[in-house]
Amino acid sequence: MNRINVKKFGFAMGLTGALLYAGCMIVMATAGQEGSIAFFNSLLHGLDTTSIIRMDVPLWEATIGIIQTFIVAWLIGALIAAFYNAQLKRR
Repeated sequence: MNRINVKKFGFAMGLTGALLYAGCMIVMATAGQEGSIAFFNSLLHGLDTTSIIRMDVPLWEATIGIIQTFIVAWLIGALIAAFYNAQLKRR
């Protein structure tokens, strides 16, 4: 079995998370509040997001959010790769 490069896999996961965050921003910007609520309600198996959808998100807050999402997803990806590689050593 091949080893996974921890940094590269972490980066791939971080970039994927950031792209999903950007996709969420695009949905909210184009669909409006009612469309966003309908979209996220269907995506989350009927969970009512009416009370948590906030449309007046400042640009600085969205920027911090996408950076935080990248960091958290990078850490998750790096951990997955590290755990995978550690499992290979045991065999």
